[in-house]
Amino acid sequence: MSNEQSSPGLISWLLLIVLALVWGSSFILIKKSLLTFTAGEVGTLRMFIAFLGLLPFSLPVIRKIERKKLPVLFVVGLVGSLLPAILFAIAQTRLESAITGVINAMTPVFVLLIGLVFFHHRIKTINILGIAIGFVGCTFIMLGGAYFDLSGVNLYALFVIAATVMYGTSVNLIKHYLTDIRSLHITAVSFTLVSPISLGYLLTATDFLDKVGANPEFLSGIAYVTTLALIGTAMALVIFNKLVKTASPIFASSVTYVIPIVAIGWGLFDGEELNIYQIIGIGIVLVGVYLANKK
Repeated sequence: MSNEQSSPGLISWLLLIVLALVWGSSFILIKKSLLTFTAGEVGTLRMFIAFLGLLPFSLPVIRKIERKKLPVLFVVGLVGSLLPAILFAIAQTRLESAITGVINAMTPVFVLLIGLVFFHHRIKTINILGIAIGFVGCTFIMLGGAYFDLSGVNLYALFVIAATVMYGTSVNLIKHYLTDIRSLHITAVSFTLVSPISLGYLLTATDFLDKVGANPEFLSGIAYVTTLALIGTAMALVIFNKLVKTASPIFASSVTYVIPIVAIGWGLFDGEELNIYQIIGIGIVLVGVYLANKK
């Protein structure tokens, strides 16, 4: 058995911690980027900058990859990176970064569900209970944020849930179809394949070009998005894909246990507030995710 398929060891755990710190900081970077750019601009610019950063790694290998794997890599780039990047940015136009980071913890739940439905993974009763509790926690966060006044429920949380469903899909695709491709190449090539969509949308469907040189906050906005792209997207996804291959989809996705702590810390530091109902909901989500992953 190769090292790529070995059980999680010290290196895997260290990578998991680094990944949690990086991704946990992504939500505050999205928030700061939105001060300058629209959600669509943040999402597509983030992806295109990440593509440029990874281009030296994708060019030498893209023609060597089996043609039948290219559609899978395209889907991984689309549902595992591009669309979630846009959905998270849309969500954070109306949702606190801390709450976004918490709902993102539902990713392992959808890894499990999609693995069950489409890849015939086995699932135990306690995992089903965890899935149910996770959904209850998300509902509690949404309702609690409005103090259970249905008219004030922030439905933008649904954008985050949709993104976690896409992450769950991508993780399973990588584990089942791309284990023979290096983690760095999965990330680089998948970004390359969706880069025309990112650039095309950025240049034709947004006002990005009008902001170049005209918006006094342009440089600071670019700095936030570039950090988000190169560290919070490109580097983080390389680590994540490595974890998926060396350990398991569930182990890699368990990074979301620590992400909420980092995201909440940044949010509180930036002046965000959580009410008691949201805090209870956060606890319920984490319990649900734990049970969903329990062997």
